[in-house]
Amino acid sequence: MPEVKKKKQPNFVLIMTDQHRADHLGCYGNPVVKTPHIDALAAAGIAFDKFYVATPVCMPNRAALMTGRMPSANGARHNGIPLSTDSVTFVDLLKAAGYRTALVGKSHIQNMTGRPSAAPSSPNTDFTDPPEGLKNAVARDMTGPEYQRESMRAWKADPDREFELPHYGFDHVRLVSGHGDLVEGHYTGWLRDRGGDATELVGPDNALPDQQYSAPQAWRTKVPEELYPTNYIAEEALSYLQNHAAEKAGAPFFLKVSFPDPHHPFTPPGHYWGMYDPDDVPVPATFDDKIDDPLPPVPELAQALRNEHKNPMALHKVNEFEAQSAIALNYGMITMIDDAVGRIVAQLEALGLDDTTVVMFTSDHGDFMGDRGVLFKFGMHYQELIRVPFVWRDPDRSDGGSRSARVSGTIDIAASILARARLNPYFGMQGISVFDETRAHLGMVVEDYTVNYVLDPRAGAHFASLVTDRWRMTHYESSDWGELYDLREDPEERVNLWDDASAAADKALLHERMVRQLLILRDKPMAPPGRA
Repeated sequence: MPEVKKKKQPNFVLIMTDQHRADHLGCYGNPVVKTPHIDALAAAGIAFDKFYVATPVCMPNRAALMTGRMPSANGARHNGIPLSTDSVTFVDLLKAAGYRTALVGKSHIQNMTGRPSAAPSSPNTDFTDPPEGLKNAVARDMTGPEYQRESMRAWKADPDREFELPHYGFDHVRLVSGHGDLVEGHYTGWLRDRGGDATELVGPDNALPDQQYSAPQAWRTKVPEELYPTNYIAEEALSYLQNHAAEKAGAPFFLKVSFPDPHHPFTPPGHYWGMYDPDDVPVPATFDDKIDDPLPPVPELAQALRNEHKNPMALHKVNEFEAQSAIALNYGMITMIDDAVGRIVAQLEALGLDDTTVVMFTSDHGDFMGDRGVLFKFGMHYQELIRVPFVWRDPDRSDGGSRSARVSGTIDIAASILARARLNPYFGMQGISVFDETRAHLGMVVEDYTVNYVLDPRAGAHFASLVTDRWRMTHYESSDWGELYDLREDPEERVNLWDDASAAADKALLHERMVRQLLILRDKPMAPPGRA
């Protein structure tokens, strides 16, 4: 028999932004923000129009991306809970198959701030609480050195520190932890080595004067463009690609390039600060549909929406000009990232790697950005929070410039990459390749435990949505009230059909579909090691 020649495995570059909703890109219909390089990826590849997060918060959705498993399965349910170091990631599989694996930028599957979380309330105040080590259902210490790799405090104390690799499968890591100009990590030493003194450059106390904008958590950073974290990440990515090409080792690579922008604080540097005029930014379409008018009849959720604890990541009410200012600054940060993407793509071309490299672009979740009269996140599952971009440019595909209406999401990225590398997933992966024509989700489930993070870990405050090609239905743990929106007739989700008799049949069908999808997503962490 003739020898079957094995097809060469491709390289992968996964570019990720932070808190970046889908419609804040030109290729997703935005007429104001300038993103020519990301738009070019979409024009040469395929863009997914119905791509949803597993949960609309940083840590748990990033953990879902790395594992292809929902937060309820991988254990990183909300911010503050790291991804266990015994979790297998799709990067582990790539590494085991001979790939070189690299992370440049923000990881955030471990805690960054170093601040303690709120302790669970005691269900019976006159009872004795469990002792240390037995307070959780799983006796696992997630505070040791292996869980301090992304700690901003540790990097600030020792900018030259290193940690044991691999890091969740990555054998090369150049880390950034934080947001805006307030970041640490390997960036800390890089900034110092280039003559940048963080004590004189970063943060609101060092900000340059400005009267053009008025937005919460925004300042005109004194950090110059060439020393800003976005440029650091771009330079490290370019260096990695250059070194890989120079070594001519023959092994394929997977490179994750993860920007901490355009997450607030809004601090675009240099000319990116004044690039967009707030007056040129339309007031968000649902600005007058206030998220708290009325507050939803879910006590824990209503308390979180009021942000009584003043969590800096939670919702912040704004007026119209504040919303326009925040969006304008957000656009400046996005355009700086787009310029970095252009440099990375140009480097692939210059090194002769573009015809063997799959390039992807996505984000970890969205932001209200003035819709419903608020900024930031935490809260209900409106499209502005749960829908993110996903672009796949593949030199071996012939569907360049196409759009996909397939309902898919973050948990599918791992399966898609593994399938393209011709690698089977590990047992328990819940995602499906976005190109698998034999299988599809009944709808994307979006989980949300963030009220537990903001208020009380023990609170009965979980809620979950099912998103299909037409509907978004949301159930709340502690209430009979829910949400039902017809995304075809009501894409801005203004009319809740939960109690509408005309939608009763659709609601019943969606209930059945949600139960079936939750059964499919049951946790399967390992195959049985033997027969009982």
